[in-house]
Amino acid sequence: MPHDEAAAPCDENDENGPHAQNGQNAEQAAARSAVRVRRLAVAALLLAALNLRPAVTGLGPVLEEVRAALGMSATTAGLLTSTPAACFALVGFAAPRLARRHGPDPVVAAGMAAVAAGLVLRGLATGTAGFVALSALALTGIALANVLLPVVVKQRFPDRVGAMTGLYSMALNAGASTAAAVTVPLTGVFGGDWRAGLGSWAVLAVLALPPWLALAGHRAGPPAGPGRDTEPRPEVRVRVTRSPVAWALALYFGLQATAAYVVIGWLPQIFRDAGLSAQTAGLLFAVTSVLGVPLSFALAAVAGRLRGQGGIAVAIGVCGLAGYAGLWAAPAAAPWLWAVLLGVANCSFPLALTMIGMRGRDSATVIRLSAFAQGTGYLLSIPGPILVGALYQRGGDWQAPLLLLALLMLPQLAAGFLAGRDQRIG
Repeated sequence: MPHDEAAAPCDENDENGPHAQNGQNAEQAAARSAVRVRRLAVAALLLAALNLRPAVTGLGPVLEEVRAALGMSATTAGLLTSTPAACFALVGFAAPRLARRHGPDPVVAAGMAAVAAGLVLRGLATGTAGFVALSALALTGIALANVLLPVVVKQRFPDRVGAMTGLYSMALNAGASTAAAVTVPLTGVFGGDWRAGLGSWAVLAVLALPPWLALAGHRAGPPAGPGRDTEPRPEVRVRVTRSPVAWALALYFGLQATAAYVVIGWLPQIFRDAGLSAQTAGLLFAVTSVLGVPLSFALAAVAGRLRGQGGIAVAIGVCGLAGYAGLWAAPAAAPWLWAVLLGVANCSFPLALTMIGMRGRDSATVIRLSAFAQGTGYLLSIPGPILVGALYQRGGDWQAPLLLLALLMLPQLAAGFLAGRDQRIG
């Protein structure tokens, strides 16, 4: 009867039945949750990236005041400027083990806590040893994030490695440039107290903690192992040290870091020795730093869409060669052009991060590759700035140091070309 047909219960297997609707609702809820987690991951990446350089670039502008207050010798100050590379190298090697045990997200959260604690406490230090040790604590946290952010990108955004690497590289450059420019005015706001000016950057690290702690509750899964049946367990045991691509990446990373530290430490002095005013030299240095903010994003986004990045590495290196040649031949003739060329050359850093994320076949391999390339690279970068300073002190001019930098750009070009080939490790 029609009445009985209307009263008949829905078939449980009907696509419009309650079970089907419940399934659709569950899928929609899961999709909304995934979107929220991805947005949270973007915020966490950006906030962490903002914290990766202020501990370093904020110190230089007030180093003279720090030395006077703590009785710090010039030798110790030189040691302090080489501490970042040493910390980034040594601590970076421990990151894979910590990530395998606890997951990348909690380790990055711990790194942000170390950055905050180190920046606050070093502002309270009354002696040189304490200041150096607490600076090392902050740099330890930075080193962990340095290695693990490419891994988080690989896990959370496997289809957008280039774009996300460019995004957080842009934030990294913004944090570095802002700290270099704002630390002195901040110190003035606090009545000339350099301790408060330096310590105030801890606020950024504190702001980064909540999203990373929240992200740790939405784990993308361990790098390999339980819960990741699609990734065979043996991939965890990939030995990146046996890969020529890994060694090319490590060499490329080390040589670009050498150039970056020299530019950060000496470029203003090069322009001043060429007869330019201190103010102009500072503006020229700012150009090299600020230029990296938009270029980092654009370059990494483009590189992430290409199967190979060797051509980009070569083009960036040629810009560096041209910049060094200009400084060597006529530093005061076209200083703005030389500054722009070196600013472009400094974009080899986000390119290296992008290649690390793309050369590893899975997140477990990216952890190992990131630790190896960055750890070995930073170790290789330590002697370069010291040698440049020694050559400058001995010769009294920049001819020999700039020639050295130009010569080092040649193996950087070769290593970048090899590292950029379309190959996967693991």
